[in-house]
Amino acid sequence: MQCHCCNGEAKRFGFFKNKNFTVQRFRCVRCGKSFSERQPLDGLRLSLEKASQVVQMLCEGVGVRAVARLTGLHQQTVLNVLETVGDKCERLLAEKVRNVPVNQVECDELFAFVFCTYICLDRDSKLILCHLVGKRNGENCVALMRDLKERVAGRCQVSTDGYSGYTGPRGAVFKAFRHEVDYGSEVKAFGREQYRLRRFNPPKCLWTRRTPIIGSPDVEAINTSRAERLNLTMRLFSRRFTRCTINYSKKLRNHELAVALFIAHYNFCRVHSAHRKTPALAAGLTDHRWSEQELFGPHNYEKCLSTD
Repeated sequence: MQCHCCNGEAKRFGFFKNKNFTVQRFRCVRCGKSFSERQPLDGLRLSLEKASQVVQMLCEGVGVRAVARLTGLHQQTVLNVLETVGDKCERLLAEKVRNVPVNQVECDELFAFVFCTYICLDRDSKLILCHLVGKRNGENCVALMRDLKERVAGRCQVSTDGYSGYTGPRGAVFKAFRHEVDYGSEVKAFGREQYRLRRFNPPKCLWTRRTPIIGSPDVEAINTSRAERLNLTMRLFSRRFTRCTINYSKKLRNHELAVALFIAHYNFCRVHSAHRKTPALAAGLTDHRWSEQELFGPHNYEKCLSTD
């Protein structure tokens, strides 16, 4: 064992126990500093099985306080698991989702109490290519499109709504892709029929206009319906997006980590009903369905990042 500070030789220096496992302690012969062996969750004294249970419940629409009650853990421990695993999932998505061959990409926004979440979805594999949490403005649209360009391989068709941040003559799509993309926008108008006067009845789509903007996109394929359907999935399985509740994020960083955790679980662990595979498996990024432990386990995480 080498020292974390000076890379000198370290010898065993006792251990400590908790109800989950025993952790070995070490002390450096050169500098005298003591440290523990690597924890499964970067300092959290929690077993991988219990952490996997917490992650699975968070990705099935269970709130933080409910997870604490059901697992017998403290509420702060659940938040610590979210912070640790969410950070690993951010790095996993940044490293693993690259050079994806796609034909059709749909982009949409999902609003929450804390800013909004931008989503770019591959129509065929249902893979979430990239995301961004922030305000709905032109700067974030440009950042999203530039991130999307780095993750796709080759020319593709991009579809968005009619927001001016995307569709302007010098909009986000043109700034990121220039003329190396086929791009079109879809605008929908909604209204209510006279006999539907109740508040929570869904409005009816009155008309749809599809406009080619860059390149030669297939007009019939300009669509954002699948990305809008993904919004329903996120509101159903991520408690922080549920309307009319108090489960919204109180901190922006916690919201970013929760979104990264859900997207990583959606891409690598959740089997999609459209093709009976996980989106990452359908896109060719993996060769099997991942378990929750493979999202954050120290050995599995490093192994999955090193294999492309």
